Amino acid sequence: MKKSVLFVATACAVTVLLAGCGGGGNASRDTVRAVGSSTVYPFAKVVADGFAKANSGMASPIIESTGTGAGMKLFCGGVGTQFPDIANASRRIKRSEYDDCAKNGVTDIVEIQVGLDGISLGEAKGGLALPLTQTMIYKAIAANPFGKPNTAKTWKDVDASLPAEPILVYGPPSTSGTRDSLKELILVKGCESDPAMKALKDSDKEQYDKICTEVRGDGLYVDAGENDNLIVQKLEANPKAVGIFGFSYLEENMDKLSGLTMNGVAPTYASIADFSYPGARPLYVYVKLAHVAAIKGLKEYVAQWAASWGKDGVLAKAGMVVATDAVQATNARIATELTKLDPATLK
Repeated sequence: MKKSVLFVATACAVTVLLAGCGGGGNASRDTVRAVGSSTVYPFAKVVADGFAKANSGMASPIIESTGTGAGMKLFCGGVGTQFPDIANASRRIKRSEYDDCAKNGVTDIVEIQVGLDGISLGEAKGGLALPLTQTMIYKAIAANPFGKPNTAKTWKDVDASLPAEPILVYGPPSTSGTRDSLKELILVKGCESDPAMKALKDSDKEQYDKICTEVRGDGLYVDAGENDNLIVQKLEANPKAVGIFGFSYLEENMDKLSGLTMNGVAPTYASIADFSYPGARPLYVYVKLAHVAAIKGLKEYVAQWAASWGKDGVLAKAGMVVATDAVQATNARIATELTKLDPATLK
């Protein structure tokens, strides 16, 4: 009972705060605003469409594709109508981002895992069909693989089993959650194939991060921006190039693209769902609890996610890989009860 009274009192106080801090003369906002991941963006739009159909008296949410990192900065900027209500993310919020949120008064955040995706490597139909491993990818695009400047110009320079074709990789920018997941799921794994790099993690974390996660800047890895469709277009124009993007973009363009295997496993719905594909990753939305009682439609939009992510739901039809029944049940409860994220679980 005390908990309910406290929540109502807090919500009322926040409503007053929001009404008075709209900025630019906007004293209130009747439209949900979400920012963040370009990978989550098309799914968030699908949920927004479902929300609009189910709630005819409410405005359709505004969804912006800013990249996960940039979205988190906007989300964590503060409480008030000039700040987003939701951050979409293709990787989990970092502890440093949570701390930035807290510094700006964003202390109550709800974390909801909405489904799965995979960091896919693809090429145009009729391309090189490179059989890659995490180590090969690391050696091809890292700035200083195993601590030495990257001098590899062709795939054969990376591994004798690969063709003597020039390395050209189009991938996500530094603001993207896909870039963060690329580092964690692929580059670090390739880097740690050298025991000395594993040891360096404990002795010099800063140097370890530099060696294991920085990508080359000599033009062989091209930052293609937040629009993954642009990568698709570049691959069509250059059949010998490789692209790195979310699985949904690969699946959506299977008439034009082919997926490349990683460690012998192709990126498919099944291999991502069971995590046998090395690039499989969860997708998240983060909700600002302080805005729930004040922004019209926010609670309903969050509930629409849970109503959309089942095996026969609109998100699956849109290409999202569905999480297990247990994960769905846990996160449906979080979406309903708006359970606060425990920052002790972050890193």
